[in-house]
Amino acid sequence: MNDDLIVRLAARGDGVTAAGRHVAGAAPGDTIAPNGSIMPGPHHAVPPCPHFGSCGGCQLQHVDDAALADFVRDRVTGPLTAKGIVARDVRPVHLSPPRSRRRASLRYVRKGGQVVLGFAGQGSHDLVDIRACEIVTPRLHDVMMAVRGLIVKWPESRLSGSVELTEIDQGVDVLISGLAPTTLAQHELLSGFAEAQKLARLSIDQGFGPETQYEPVPATISFGDIAVRFPQASFLQATRDGEAGLAAAAREALDGCRMVADLFAGLGSFAFHLIAPGRRIYAAEAARDAILALKAAADARQLPVFTEHRDLFRNPVQRDMLDRLEGLVLDPPRAGAEEQVRAIAGSSIRRVCYVSCNPATFARDARILCDAGFALDTLWPVGQFRWSTHVELASLFLRQP
Repeated sequence: MNDDLIVRLAARGDGVTAAGRHVAGAAPGDTIAPNGSIMPGPHHAVPPCPHFGSCGGCQLQHVDDAALADFVRDRVTGPLTAKGIVARDVRPVHLSPPRSRRRASLRYVRKGGQVVLGFAGQGSHDLVDIRACEIVTPRLHDVMMAVRGLIVKWPESRLSGSVELTEIDQGVDVLISGLAPTTLAQHELLSGFAEAQKLARLSIDQGFGPETQYEPVPATISFGDIAVRFPQASFLQATRDGEAGLAAAAREALDGCRMVADLFAGLGSFAFHLIAPGRRIYAAEAARDAILALKAAADARQLPVFTEHRDLFRNPVQRDMLDRLEGLVLDPPRAGAEEQVRAIAGSSIRRVCYVSCNPATFARDARILCDAGFALDTLWPVGQFRWSTHVELASLFLRQP
């Protein structure tokens, strides 16, 4: 084998040769010349963003969709293989399209009349001033660019803070830290900006939590046809189509189950997609505002969803309740759900749909389930953080007879 041929992508996006050499910016099929330059191969793509290479938001714009899908699949299956676990069925990789990301977190710094607004640089904490972005939705991009103008107009010459943007039912929800409106003119500047941009909501966080400045109608996010009140900066799947793909996997995994649970339920992105005739759903979530919003939406529709404000890290659902379930879905944070999975492993439940954003902790928890008599039946790799090394997955574990 040609030792200068790039054969795969490493976890952080570097190309790797057959000899194990890592080359930044190389794609599978590229060849590395003796002087270290990259000779593009069939999977090398022209990065569409002018900030690629400096911005830390994307690492893989230099590869085509085929190589990107292979990367997502290998990132999902690799840690499982290391744990001795092989899925019976690995589904085709779902890739979210460009300009589909509906949430973004940025930082800004203003010194005099100069404003830098953007993301951290590759491998550093330096701020890259973003003037274009190929991953966020067009509406989010427009508001992102407009925020810079608001900060330029703010009557203080030195500022720094963060901006959280989320596209919801009514438009874009904006949360800004680092601004401290104290005068009527400053409040009018904020409301004028919100009206001009037709925002869903504008909030300011001065260190004591979000304070709403503008919200013409209640801010909501819909799962199917169910609108849920949206607390500021709440968690959502990064893209609508990514959410739809994960929800479809959960519906397939729990098909036929009449009593199910949604653990780490958030606002109900799985619970509400799992509504079906004759099915009852228990939803547990540690974030108080999120679970109250989920409960209010379910109660308003008289849906068979029963909620509990519960920290599943400190207080996992135990066997007495788990034994009453036919299946469950869990979508924990990056740390995984080791203690909750141990409780699941010790119960009699037969179907588990585990959704994860961290293949390493997922593989750890999968080993616990397999050691307790489950088998990994189906794996759905999902690349909704397009061009990023961050991947997601859904899975179905079946308890063996």
